[in-house]
Amino acid sequence: MFTSYHPIILNILYAVAGGVVTLIFMWLGWNMLGRLTSIRIAQELKDGNTAVGMMVMGIFIGVGIAMGLVVGLALN
Repeated sequence: MFTSYHPIILNILYAVAGGVVTLIFMWLGWNMLGRLTSIRIAQELKDGNTAVGMMVMGIFIGVGIAMGLVVGLALN
């Protein structure tokens, strides 16, 4: 199906799709974390809770790396 498209166009499409999927998974991770821990993440971040900030940072970095690997391996 995609064999007739230029590889640069395919790479751009993969990157855009990967970015959208990454944002969706980060949003899901944020919501699931809030429900599992029963803390108000946004309020804790506003109050300057560094531990919550590092926990959220870990989620974003982990999901970003995982999705980046999926997109990167799809380009082969």
